[in-house]
Amino acid sequence: MAAAKSTPTDSLSFCLAQLTAAAGEGLGGGKDTATSETPLGRALLALRTRHVKAAGGIERFRARGGLRPLLALLRRAATAGPAPSQGGAGSAPSSVESAASSGPAPSPGSAPSSASPATPSPPARLRKTLDLALSILANCCTEGACRAEVRRLGGILPLVTILQCVKTDSIQNRTARALGNLAMEPESCGDIHCAGAVPLLVESLTAFQDSQCRQSVVRALRNLADSPQHRLALAQQGAVRPLAELLAAAPDPALTLALVRALLELSRGCSRACAEQLSLGGGLGPLVGLASHPKRAVREATILILANLCAQGLVRPALGNAGGVEVLLGELRRRRGLNGASPASQQPLVRAVCLLCREAINRARLRDAGGLELLMGLLRDPRASAWHPRVVAALVGFLYDTGALGRLQALGLVPLLAGQLCGEAGDEEEEGREAASWDFPEERTPERAEAGSFRSLQSWLISEGYAAGPGDISPDWSPECCPPPPEPADLTSPTSLRTPRALRPPGRSPTASAAEEPWGREGPALLLLSRFSQAPDPSGALVTGPALCGLLAYVTGAPGPPSPRALRILARLTCNPACLEAFVRSYGAALLRAWLVLGVAPDDWPALRTRPARRSQHQHRELGEMLLQNLTVQAESPFGVGALTHLLLSGSPEDRVACALTLPFICRKPSLWRRLLLDQGGLRLLLSALTRPAPHPLFLFFAADSLSCLQGLVSPTGSPAVLPAIPLDLDPPSPCLYEPLLGPAPMPAPDLHFLLDSGLRLPAQRAASATASPFFRALLAGSFAEAQMDLVPLRGLSPSAAWPILHHLHGCRGCGAALGPVPPPGQPLLGSEAEEALEAAGRFLLPGLEEELEEAVGRIHLGPQGGPESVGEVFRLGRPRLAAHCARWTLGPGQCPRKRALALVGLVEAAGEEAGPLTEALLAVVMGVESGGKGPNLD
Repeated sequence: MAAAKSTPTDSLSFCLAQLTAAAGEGLGGGKDTATSETPLGRALLALRTRHVKAAGGIERFRARGGLRPLLALLRRAATAGPAPSQGGAGSAPSSVESAASSGPAPSPGSAPSSASPATPSPPARLRKTLDLALSILANCCTEGACRAEVRRLGGILPLVTILQCVKTDSIQNRTARALGNLAMEPESCGDIHCAGAVPLLVESLTAFQDSQCRQSVVRALRNLADSPQHRLALAQQGAVRPLAELLAAAPDPALTLALVRALLELSRGCSRACAEQLSLGGGLGPLVGLASHPKRAVREATILILANLCAQGLVRPALGNAGGVEVLLGELRRRRGLNGASPASQQPLVRAVCLLCREAINRARLRDAGGLELLMGLLRDPRASAWHPRVVAALVGFLYDTGALGRLQALGLVPLLAGQLCGEAGDEEEEGREAASWDFPEERTPERAEAGSFRSLQSWLISEGYAAGPGDISPDWSPECCPPPPEPADLTSPTSLRTPRALRPPGRSPTASAAEEPWGREGPALLLLSRFSQAPDPSGALVTGPALCGLLAYVTGAPGPPSPRALRILARLTCNPACLEAFVRSYGAALLRAWLVLGVAPDDWPALRTRPARRSQHQHRELGEMLLQNLTVQAESPFGVGALTHLLLSGSPEDRVACALTLPFICRKPSLWRRLLLDQGGLRLLLSALTRPAPHPLFLFFAADSLSCLQGLVSPTGSPAVLPAIPLDLDPPSPCLYEPLLGPAPMPAPDLHFLLDSGLRLPAQRAASATASPFFRALLAGSFAEAQMDLVPLRGLSPSAAWPILHHLHGCRGCGAALGPVPPPGQPLLGSEAEEALEAAGRFLLPGLEEELEEAVGRIHLGPQGGPESVGEVFRLGRPRLAAHCARWTLGPGQCPRKRALALVGLVEAAGEEAGPLTEALLAVVMGVESGGKGPNLD
């Protein structure tokens, strides 16, 4: 089969030569356009169908310099003059015909164009030439290098001129396509805006009915919306409304996809003009309908458009009326239900749903559609922590919706709000003024009319007595901008709330303080918590461990001065009689004292946490004492006495323990705390709970503090805490009576030696040893064989343990020998030589030595060098006098609260399941009855 015959147009060089010749000919050269049109047309057709579409063809065309003559041809056509429309009856001016159809010189003998009936009319040749040239340019502009060169050669302005002059579907389609491709470069996009192409593209949307043409125009507008400035310019030039109107006309699927993609770009950072045009164009209803489109691309783009529109308050009510609230909630719920769905896909929907909460009508729809549960799910999700501040701010819209507040409280909002007070701020951007609630739209009246209206209102208010003078009324007043009314100090307590002096500057009214109250990132959460605290009985929500911890963490850990609203919430709760039992059950009173008065937060127990320097502890202490005083007023009222008595006598075991622990903090009347704690067994109940599983993480800390407070109530003028041991070098020892027996010439000479298991022989006096102890009297002066022996064995005794025994047998008291077997602090006492010496002293019936050894243990382990960890070690020896000594050390009024609690922890661990000795020792110290005994004395 013969090969296909090649034609001149197969050569790129031929096509470029024809294009260059057509671009270089003058407009009035007198050439026969009928003969020159055919080679140019064939060259353009070959360029479009073969050369440019071939692999690497666009790059070769650009490298061979084809863009310059192509743009020159379009430039001559654009500057020659306007062309008739497609349906026009006249002919184009000769200059335009020459520019469109010029080509190589006509060959000899060719007929003129007017004599050839087959030759198209000049307008048809113009359209065909422009169609081919614009198609080639649009295809070339799909590559970045060509786009840059077209911009460098100034090819944008001719395209805009063609868009303005040639009103033909195909020309408009290809011109818009070329401009859309060029707009993919930011520099070219700016040049297209500056050239005035936007109004012409908008005009083409309504002037032409061809779907392909409209799609190209819509795509060009979409690509031109590449920055916030350009999107605003498009909206201000009316580009959005025609798109919305086209969308409302239910176009074909391809055009629908193009429209929603363009609206998505135009609605990013939605401006007021964009929202107004889209609403006026009737696009809200169709957009809501397209949210359920079967095609995923259309559906997802529509959802994002609706989310973007929520940034404008003026369109949100209409969007809700069209069903946008349900659509956005459903989509957000669906995306949150998908496994592995990224937070980035949910972010615009979360923002939109939160913005919808700013209007009352949309809040009602959101509440009915299950939006509250969805928002609560976001607050519980740690992956959504960046959105938590936005969600909390959205929930402020339900501040006066009693039904919604009840539902939110049932869903657990209060502890989540308390946790938000000290949480990290999210990275959400601030909303502009245009996102404000449309329930209070701004008045947009002319300045003169507004001024006159305000003056009329001002004069009427003054004449009616509502205002004292013009200065009382501000022209900037609006329901949204006016300061909130001051919160009442207490809604339920008959007593007035004592506010710390730091909260009310002198000479300022409460209203002025409320107007100047700071509004930080914690403001929305505090406002909601304040609303909950004003309920008749807020105890179930706010007087709980998580809620109180959140409030106290904010008050003590805020970078600056905490909001006065947080302090008012705490004061309101402590002044409410309905909250008294909750403060007792939840250990809230003990928490207030530990955190504010003692400065020990839950995070600081048992190990102290390093934290930056905050406000003065003195201010926290004043606040804590004020709050505890409020609780004391409630507890000592008739209602409080009945409530506490009921809790202690008829409550659950956990409530009874909590009541017994809390009473020393909030009861100052001796008749009340004596009856409840001493007569009715509250103190023993508390002590017996020490060795059981702790009902609260800080239970032992609270218990140590409570027992210390109770000891102060029982003995307000009692003896101070046991003083630390006097250092041995300052306490002159007594003379040693045993030392003369140890020298090379002992005086008197020993008449007896004791033989230890180690083989060591210790000298002794038989008479002195027999006199010191009934055991040795029977052993050395009785009928036993040892009475006749000069070398008496002492079994089971080490040299260090025997040393204080020998000293004691020979009359030494306080010579320092008892300190020898006692190990230094930090080393265990169980199994030590000190325990061996104590056991031997008891075995040999030496009570005085036992007391001296116990005093030595106390001096070393419970003295200046000892710490709370030593208390448990001393208690493990099982000595009643040492147990009492440990209890005195633990509950001493001058003891550090942290060390006291750590010591109690050690005592509980040492006691194990045998709680009796510990209970009796602590009870004796609290009641002050141990002082009459012969316990160790460290004075």
